[in-house]
Amino acid sequence: MAVIPVLSFYSLLAQDVPPSRPSPTAIVSARYKDTYLKITYCQPRKRGREIFGKLVPFGEVWRTGANEATEITVTKDIFLKGTLLPAGTYSLFTIPGKDNWVIILNKDQGLWGSYNYNIKQDVLRIGVPVEQLSNEAYEAFTIQIDQRNSVADLLLLWDKTKISIPIQFIEPKP
Repeated sequence: MAVIPVLSFYSLLAQDVPPSRPSPTAIVSARYKDTYLKITYCQPRKRGREIFGKLVPFGEVWRTGANEATEITVTKDIFLKGTLLPAGTYSLFTIPGKDNWVIILNKDQGLWGSYNYNIKQDVLRIGVPVEQLSNEAYEAFTIQIDQRNSVADLLLLWDKTKISIPIQFIEPKP
């Protein structure tokens, strides 16, 4: 009678499990009629550090999260702060500032961080003001979509900083 090495088999399976990331992946999405918006990003944590101006320097391109560059997919054209964004998948980069941020959507995808960011691949650049939160703080970098029918705000939240990017979904033509 043959002995089956069951423990060795299970040990092998356990070795195939990748280690968890300190900045886990998160997905946020919204839908308006036949338009679908999805954002995939990684959530770094504050962990007692000073975030904007230190960990994330002012005036430099940031991947807007951790690990891979944040990715936005939209199935139909939309407006971001009044500027047309064609349907597609883009990397989201930002240039944080003390009072204003530059929001960048770029055609390059699958980038690790912003190391290979190429300004020539930008499809949209808009400026938005910074809001400082007084009554709450976000330990994890968080992206939310606050939707009200055909309009929404794309929110970037970390520590006591809030960035709000207006979105207008385009009504389908009859």
